[in-house]
Amino acid sequence: MAVEELSVVLPRVLIVSRRTVRKNKFVDFVGEYHLDLIVSYGAVPVIVPRVSGVHMLLDSFEPIHGVLLCEGEDIDPSLYNDELSNLSVEELEEIRRLHASDTAIDKEKDTIELRLAKLCLERNIPYLGICRGSQVLNVACGGTLIQDIGKEISKNLPESQRVVHMDYDNYDGHRHVIEVVEETPLHHWFKDSLEDEKMEISVNSYHHQGVKKLAQRFVPMAFAPDGLVEGFYDPDAYNPAEGKFIMGLQFHPERMRQEDSDEFDYPGCTFAYQEFVKAVVAYQKKLLSTTTIQKPLKLNQEMEKKRKIIVRSFSLARDLYEKGRTFQPSKTSDLDVGAEFLEVHE
Repeated sequence: MAVEELSVVLPRVLIVSRRTVRKNKFVDFVGEYHLDLIVSYGAVPVIVPRVSGVHMLLDSFEPIHGVLLCEGEDIDPSLYNDELSNLSVEELEEIRRLHASDTAIDKEKDTIELRLAKLCLERNIPYLGICRGSQVLNVACGGTLIQDIGKEISKNLPESQRVVHMDYDNYDGHRHVIEVVEETPLHHWFKDSLEDEKMEISVNSYHHQGVKKLAQRFVPMAFAPDGLVEGFYDPDAYNPAEGKFIMGLQFHPERMRQEDSDEFDYPGCTFAYQEFVKAVVAYQKKLLSTTTIQKPLKLNQEMEKKRKIIVRSFSLARDLYEKGRTFQPSKTSDLDVGAEFLEVHE
């Protein structure tokens, strides 16, 4: 199959960009790990720039066969009715100082991503949320977020239960343990890597926020030792073979790779993307099968006879006009039919 044909038939996965500063100017980007995995499993990533006004142009990105939302800044707390929380002014200042690159609210990105998440929920479009993307999904369904894990969870726990969820000095190398919930998609993906009946794997993450109240429609798939939900899904909207996939992962399976290698820590790391794209492909097929193609009108015998007379009348009229030819009186009726047709369709 030619490359130009592939671009037509492959399903489209929308991914919203993130803003950063380069050479004193804002630039938008998406991590290549996400793009590589989407392409490798048979879909086309379509980057939605998080620039002003794009939230009003989302119809222009149709058809949408899947949405992958990933990392980014903190979500505006007013969107989940937790603008002030219980944190003191001093604590909020310290959070902004410690997490300066993450606490700068990006309202345009919030608006775009929440609209896309809600669109997926309304139309059953496959959705995979990684890190911030999982938080967007939870907020879109009425859930809430912890504004800072250190201030709201860790300080109230014994040292043995505290979890470091991010390391600014070691993004890719940082790992912490999570406990996988049995009989969930995450369990099926990583079951061959679970040792001695322990339902634990070590994951990469970098986030200082997380799920506080999980939206009612979701079921947890994993927990960190501090109780934080590390993955969840909608069991009523999960069947990749039928185009159903609504899921959020707080950790980063795409970054769980061995040092100086593209080899993943566990075989299950890529399954989230593989099953997501499987759902995207199935969703596209479902859309194509339900698209109504208008069949050409089939003329009955009488209509076909009249059509031929009309065509013949045009030829007679042309000869009469261009060449001054005369015609037999029997052909007058043909001209009358043609004239009637033109009057009706003026």
